[in-house]
Amino acid sequence: MPASPSTARAINDRHALQLLQQEGPLTAGQLKTRTGLSRPTVADLVERLQGSGLIRVVGEAGADRRGPNARVYGIVADRAHLAALDVRTQSVAVVVADLLGATLAEASLPIGGDTGTEPAVQQAVALLERTAREAGAPRLHSVGIGAPGLIDPVTGELRDTSGLPAWHRRLVAALQERLPARVLVENETNLAAVAEQRLGAARDRDTFVLLWLGHGVGAALFLDGRLRKGASGGAGEIGFLPVPGTAGIPSAVDCAGGFHSLAGSAAICELADEHGIDADRRGEPPAAALVQAAVAAGRGDFLDGLAQRLSLGVAAVASVLDPGCVVLGGEVGHAGGAELAARVESRLAGLSPLRTRVRAGELGGTAVLSGALITAREAAQDEVFTLRG
Repeated sequence: MPASPSTARAINDRHALQLLQQEGPLTAGQLKTRTGLSRPTVADLVERLQGSGLIRVVGEAGADRRGPNARVYGIVADRAHLAALDVRTQSVAVVVADLLGATLAEASLPIGGDTGTEPAVQQAVALLERTAREAGAPRLHSVGIGAPGLIDPVTGELRDTSGLPAWHRRLVAALQERLPARVLVENETNLAAVAEQRLGAARDRDTFVLLWLGHGVGAALFLDGRLRKGASGGAGEIGFLPVPGTAGIPSAVDCAGGFHSLAGSAAICELADEHGIDADRRGEPPAAALVQAAVAAGRGDFLDGLAQRLSLGVAAVASVLDPGCVVLGGEVGHAGGAELAARVESRLAGLSPLRTRVRAGELGGTAVLSGALITAREAAQDEVFTLRG
């Protein structure tokens, strides 16, 4: 059954908007070529989108040809404003952007472990509101939040997880209460995987696993182009994975004795101390500075030891999922770079018969904020662009 005229117009409008979002400003002729639509249909489409305030003339093209210059159309980027938050154990980072994802303002704030729940929430909310004002965005359309812990796959809420600050969960509720914006919460490692798949080391992969290496460890699963979260939202809780080489085994409430005991920031710092490696440990996390110092100094002994540890977790993931590619993400994976990734891949080849490429993440600690912004942008575009239906 053919689509009705109104449905066909909505489909065409959405297609044109997606092209303008992906490729940037285009002329009506370029839209005609890329959409395959007729010239009159494109002319009507452009008129509708201009009339709705979704696109506008942003320049002219064709100065080297005869006749009048062609108008170049682009999406009205300030039609909606977005925000993204990266909520860590003792800090929060914020970025405010336009509908196309261009950064307008950004800021970060440390939040000490001795800060009370309500003061911490107020500080984080005030940071977002202040950054939005600086960006000239008095009203936010969508806010993406990346946080440690489990996200309920049914309700989308951050679960009350032991070991995490109480203000994390309260912050999400406070933003939902105070902002007219749509607030979207996702696990930080999942968002990092989204960012690496769109912008970083996994741009050419539909199936891969991101191993997050920061203060703690985690994994995100991208299978057949989709992020897989598991029945309870806990897919990728690799810190609890029992592995050889630890002093014990993990429990349901404590990952000590699991893979976290080998690959968490504290464990990497201890390994660095054993090898006499030193660096400024005031960064976030301190293990990243030590790994970076080891790479710069050519300390293959330390890197081999770390690669051996990481390969245990990667081998378990590869044996179960056969992803073909594992990205070492987070600050530590980024600091280790291609050298650490190559060492992990070499050791993995001796542990698993499944061919698995290991790559260094390209975005480091910025991946969570980038993933949160991508999530907010796509949610806003879905709604704003669908208004043409």
